[in-house]
Amino acid sequence: MKLYHHPLSGHSHRVHLFLSLLGCPHELVEVDLAARAHKQPEFLKLNAFGQVPVLVDGDAAIADSNAILVYLCKKYGKTDWLPETPKEAAAVQRWLTVAAGDIIFGPAAARLATVFAAPVDTEAAIARAHVVLRRMDDALAGSPWIAGPKPTIADVALYGYTARAPEGYVDLKDYAHVRAWLARVEALPGFVEFRRTPVGLAA
Repeated sequence: MKLYHHPLSGHSHRVHLFLSLLGCPHELVEVDLAARAHKQPEFLKLNAFGQVPVLVDGDAAIADSNAILVYLCKKYGKTDWLPETPKEAAAVQRWLTVAAGDIIFGPAAARLATVFAAPVDTEAAIARAHVVLRRMDDALAGSPWIAGPKPTIADVALYGYTARAPEGYVDLKDYAHVRAWLARVEALPGFVEFRRTPVGLAA
């Protein structure tokens, strides 16, 4: 398998992290986003949306980070990471949606302004970040993992941009349960770190 990624992309990191947690052999192929390699015809054949990550597995090219997490669970029969019972599967899906929505428009957007100098309404992004972090903290007050008693791909999907939220001036000090959860993710066998950038509160 080949993972087309960028080391500063939280979407890419969640796939890299999960491949490592599963112990799946893979090759990392860094996509030069600054040179707009992701918008070139060769890459667009892999993902018409022109975004990283993309996982190439034989004849299959799987785009979208959360879709790749699901693909890997199904490919390897990892029902511990993606339960099949209705209630547990719905709990994971709920937080995958948060990872694709509130996290992206909150802490990920705030970080875009500092790491990539993107034109972002940082005040609004930081405010949204604190809303979702409070909801996560409340959920983690009663459970060690976001979707239940065991780690799932929901934890993998939420980790990267949450861990690097301070890079976008989003302080995690008021979210003790979130900080403890981050430490639990980092203690998982096979954990790989999301590259740090010395900006924002992390400068």
